[in-house]
Amino acid sequence: MVSDQRVFHYSLLSLYLMAPMIFIALRFLQAPYGKHHRPGWGPTIYPPLAWFLMESPTIWLTLLLFSFGLNFSNPKSLVLMSPFLFHYFHRTCIYPLRLHRNSALRNTAHGFPISMAVLAFVFNIWNAYLQARWVSHYKDYENDGWFWWRFFGGLVVFLGGMAVNIWSDRVLVGLKKEGGGGYKVPRGGWFELVSCPNYLGEIVEWLGWAVMTWSWVGLGFFLYTCANLVPRASANHRWYLEKFGEDYPKGRKAVIPFLY
Repeated sequence: MVSDQRVFHYSLLSLYLMAPMIFIALRFLQAPYGKHHRPGWGPTIYPPLAWFLMESPTIWLTLLLFSFGLNFSNPKSLVLMSPFLFHYFHRTCIYPLRLHRNSALRNTAHGFPISMAVLAFVFNIWNAYLQARWVSHYKDYENDGWFWWRFFGGLVVFLGGMAVNIWSDRVLVGLKKEGGGGYKVPRGGWFELVSCPNYLGEIVEWLGWAVMTWSWVGLGFFLYTCANLVPRASANHRWYLEKFGEDYPKGRKAVIPFLY
């Protein structure tokens, strides 16, 4: 019988192997949802439902696995897992509800390809297993004298990124409520620096998570997030430039202020 430790090891190794492959693939082909929606990807599903279903493993699987960990009753492990669950509660429950209210007002939302939702669902099972298993079972809390310093330092970064991510999503959803398919130039705040502050915020969140966990697991998730979101931010930036032309602010970068 294959041991859990071996499964964990190869799952983590796969995360590091997949990140550069995803980055290269997304330089040439964008997932067909949102601004890049296009036919030819099979049947679709109501977008808020898609977001709820595909993000849900980060809640139910995390809680299930956590209860079997050696550190299940350790207060440090409970505290450490909380920001991860906090983010994904918002992404699984609050964000789909906001999309639903917006879709109800517009009644014009494109469907979300089921094929993309299935891929995201599989990734979230994979990632939830790695993050929850590390925090609840494999991390050594007793010999980590810097735990609280890393946790609070990383938490500040995480919460700052989450605030940017949520604010940006609200601005984008608000634009959609105004009509025109939401295809308007976002303005104000971080949108004056980058085209995709929602992606910037999420990248910063998982950088904070990597600091909090101080692990190869957390670092791997951060790198995978960059590999997934940086190419999409670049594609969104090109989309804005092509659609709005001279009306789009030339000084904005795609996702990293002043750099990229």
